[in-house]
Order: sequence, then structure tokens, then C-alpha cells
Amino acid sequence: MNRSMLKTAAVGGLLVTMGLVTTGCASHKFVREQVAVVDQRVEGVDQRVTQVDGTARQALDRATSAHKLAEGKFLYEVVLSDDSVKFPTDRHALSPEAEQRLAEFADRLKGENRNVYLEIQGYTDSTGDEAHNEQLGQARAEAVRRYLNRAGVALNRMATISYGEAEPVAPNETREGRAQNRRVTIVVLS
Repeated sequence: MNRSMLKTAAVGGLLVTMGLVTTGCASHKFVREQVAVVDQRVEGVDQRVTQVDGTARQALDRATSAHKLAEGKFLYEVVLSDDSVKFPTDRHALSPEAEQRLAEFADRLKGENRNVYLEIQGYTDSTGDEAHNEQLGQARAEAVRRYLNRAGVALNRMATISYGEAEPVAPNETREGRAQNRRVTIVVLS
């Protein structure tokens, strides 16, 4: 090989090497830029997870506090489901017997002369669809609330809630069991 050929080969090799180095630098720069973008996204996700975790922890703390507060204030409960007070299937009207029991209950509250709060819970059996049973349970609880209000219990001392067919006290497979599940429970809190 002559000198000029060697010189040309060396220059060519140098150019190839510089091209590879330049390409490698461009690849490294591109990778660094992409990694930086991903790092920013991960940092944003970490911040959101921390926020959600904090919010969830605060909600749990509030629920725990409310539970402790309510637990200490429970006095007693009255269940309207015995033979004289049972609600007929798909009905929310109070029977005369139920009204009599509620009148006695209202008199008891007045006699105790305590500032109590009533949570009136309405329940149904499993007959019918779930949405209808939620509405029926609410209607039963509201019927009791309206009667107690007429008997002198202040509306601001009562709240209603429907549990529908949830939380049965007896099996829904028998007529007697379904009758026991059609009930209203009054929880008395101080």
C-alpha cells in the first residue's frame, strides 16, 4: 500500500468513527430526553398517589371518629315487626296496632324528657326487585317518622334510612320469615 492509500483509509476510518460517535451521542441525548419525560410523568403519578392516599386516610379517620361518637351515644332500639305491627307485602301504611305502639313509644320519649335523636330504618323482604324494595323501605320509615311527628316528636330529631331487602332477620324462603323482614327499627341515640 502506498502512502496516499493509507492516508485515504485513515481519513475514511476517522470519518466512520466520527459518524458512529456522533450517532451514539445523538442516541444518548434522545434517550436522556425520553427518560426525563418519563421521570416527570412518574413524579406526577407519585404526587397524585400521595394525594389520594392522604385523602383516603382522612376519610377513614373521619369515619372512625363518627363511629366512635355514635357508638357511645346508642341508648336502645325499638323494632316494629311483631305480629301486631307487621307490614303487609308491598305496603307501607301503618296498621292501627302499629300506630298504638308508636303512640306508646312517643309517650315514653316525652316521659323521659331527654333530647334524643331517632334513626328510623325501613326494611323489606326479598319479594320484588332491589330498587323497589329500597323505595318501599324508605316509605315505611317515612310513615313512622310522620306518625311520630304528629305525636309530638320534632322532625329535626329524626332521620330515615332504607335498607330495603338487605340485612334480613329471618330467611326469606318462608312466609313467616318474610313477614319478620318487613319491619321498621327505631334506633334511639342520645
